[in-house]
Amino acid sequence: MYIIAQRIQRAPSHVATWFFDVENRFKKLDERDSLLRLGTLINWELFRPTLARARSTSGKSRAGRKPFDAVLMFKGLILQHLYNFSDEELEFQIRDRFTFLRFLGLSPEDRIPDANTFWDFRELLIEAKLIKSLFRDFESHLVEQGFTARKGQIVDATFVEAPRQRNSREDNATIKAGGIPAAFAENSARLSQKDTDARWTKKDGETHYGYKNHISIDNKNKIIREFEVTSAEVHDNQVLLEVLTDNTSKDVWADSAYRSDEIQTSLEAAGYRSHIHERGYRTRPMTEQQRARNKKNPGFVCEWSMCLAQWKMSREVCLSGSLAS
Repeated sequence: MYIIAQRIQRAPSHVATWFFDVENRFKKLDERDSLLRLGTLINWELFRPTLARARSTSGKSRAGRKPFDAVLMFKGLILQHLYNFSDEELEFQIRDRFTFLRFLGLSPEDRIPDANTFWDFRELLIEAKLIKSLFRDFESHLVEQGFTARKGQIVDATFVEAPRQRNSREDNATIKAGGIPAAFAENSARLSQKDTDARWTKKDGETHYGYKNHISIDNKNKIIREFEVTSAEVHDNQVLLEVLTDNTSKDVWADSAYRSDEIQTSLEAAGYRSHIHERGYRTRPMTEQQRARNKKNPGFVCEWSMCLAQWKMSREVCLSGSLAS
């Protein structure tokens, strides 16, 4: 705000009016802006040496426009991590939200990183193998400031669609077997345009091609504590135990896709209390008691579904997770 005020001193009166309107907006936003507290709780400069190391090892030319500040870019990725945005949605939300601008230390008239810039910066972190360690450090800072994972955890998954490939049946068979078709290997330009990690699957009669994000969120703070990225055909419950994290409560919630005798036994053996929704079958519909138990579970389904509705990340975000690391 101080930067804006300096500029306003030399501005016409109608601009000054606009400035005070913005200032009043920020005062109102202060009452509910959780990012304001987050911005003051974390010493962001602690990340700068690590981020600088990623850029110093990139080998890219320093010619051209000066890059965005590394801490600013990292804070942008934190927003993406917390709100489950794609690169394109992240760019739009930064332009649209005063609270995001303030969190990043930007003014409305400042230059904003675009989706490609966030993609490039994430690639630097991936190549330097720093992205997961940075987010682990970030979570450690949250825990130190009192944001411990509390009141159990909610697990869910969602598809991330990738551009559909036009390959021959032989090439698809090779890719499905885990190999790279010879025609791709012999042509690096063609290989760079092909996605050999994405897979096909069907769910509820709909065909999907791409990846699946598996997420665990703590029930108290609604912060993602763990994630895994797999190809689309991997069933939700195959990754359930892998995304469970430390929490003050042993309660675990998930929808009925995770329900199986094996999962229930595994959770019980690990000391967890399962609140996974029960489900009926064509030959064995749910009883009234089962329906009643489902209704007793917290109303996380709608809230979490809204969160997942924003979790339509791009293939690049998928590759920043387990498939790329």
